[in-house]
Amino acid sequence: MNIVELGPEVSLERNLEQSTEKERETVGAIVAKIREKGDDGLRELTELYDGARLDSFFVTPQEMEEAYRDFSDKSLKALRRAMANIRSFHEKQIRQSWITTQEDGTMLGQKITPLDRAGVYVPGGKAAYPSTIMMNVIPAQTAGVEDIVMTSPPDADGKLTPGVLVTAAELGVSRILKAGGAQAVAALAYGTETVPRVDKITGPGNIFVALAKREVFGQVDIDMIAGPSEIVVLADETTSPDLAAADLISQAEHDEMSSAVLVTTSRYVAEQTKAEVDKQLETLPKKDIAAASLCHHGAIYLADSMTQAVEAVNQLAGEHLELLVEDPHALLGRIRHAGAIFLGPYSSEPVGDYMAGPNHVLPTNGTARFSSPLSVDDFTKKSSIISYSRTALEDHAGDIAQIARLEGLEGHARAVERRGKGENG
Repeated sequence: MNIVELGPEVSLERNLEQSTEKERETVGAIVAKIREKGDDGLRELTELYDGARLDSFFVTPQEMEEAYRDFSDKSLKALRRAMANIRSFHEKQIRQSWITTQEDGTMLGQKITPLDRAGVYVPGGKAAYPSTIMMNVIPAQTAGVEDIVMTSPPDADGKLTPGVLVTAAELGVSRILKAGGAQAVAALAYGTETVPRVDKITGPGNIFVALAKREVFGQVDIDMIAGPSEIVVLADETTSPDLAAADLISQAEHDEMSSAVLVTTSRYVAEQTKAEVDKQLETLPKKDIAAASLCHHGAIYLADSMTQAVEAVNQLAGEHLELLVEDPHALLGRIRHAGAIFLGPYSSEPVGDYMAGPNHVLPTNGTARFSSPLSVDDFTKKSSIISYSRTALEDHAGDIAQIARLEGLEGHARAVERRGKGENG
């Protein structure tokens, strides 16, 4: 990580490598195969990419029982505590339908309706991601979605990890598809003989999953095209370099493409944090991944004032923003762009990943400028309610017809005028 003094010539834009034409063609071919061959295509592609030949696409009750036998009570207790916190937070996001009435008899309102069916993608392979399941399933359930289909790539034996299965079972998710990659996304989007078609697909994945979500968007809704994880740490002279370094590394270990950035007004903190990062990396199990991330996508920016530092933070619009400063609450109102904001030394980013309650599915790659964390709202749709009385229509008919004719839509004008004149009333 290099220390760079902020100035007009310093670009804070994060330039990620774009997908290749070959990757896009591969995803297009996979989606087309699922649409054409359904279950047969899904079976072939699962064997090709995951090495698993499946007799059944869905996890069986016996597999669920085996998962519980292989899962520790300590882990189960931690999961249940996290679930309670996450559910409590998301319950506060529930919106109610509403209707207003006016003296002329007009009724206007908004009807909130949950989606019928949601699909949740959970990355697989050697890792298990219970937190991904919780953060996607709980807001959907809280919104009132009654049917949730989860999918995750199996290992070569056609199995999913106990952590994934137990988490799903604890949340009451019973339909778990053993498939991954673009083929799983396509199956959820278009449906097969066995896999039901969903209304929305959420959850992270590799480049093929991201491209597949982009390919099927419009056929179904998606949460976002998520990029590699990011953290921005804002520090002043009171910040502990030890803690700042630990938090930077916590995101760098995700992926070689992850971004970890320190913005500080203190040269001492900048230099000591850099030294601490090098020291802490030595004993990190994922040292090579974290080191590559910090080398290619990490940075330490030195600001000449807190005003300049805050402006840099807003330009970065990071997925995770930690305010490791003397008075983080005083700066909160000045933060305009961030996916999640962590205040003070005891609010380390992993607290938000696993336990606090707010959703950890967050906008990346600067999109926090215009988008928000996954929420209950993402699993509902809103319908407007309009009920005019005769009195209200007669009062407004002339203006409505006038605007319609401004747009050259005579049929619109006449439809209102016929009622306004009392015809067919």
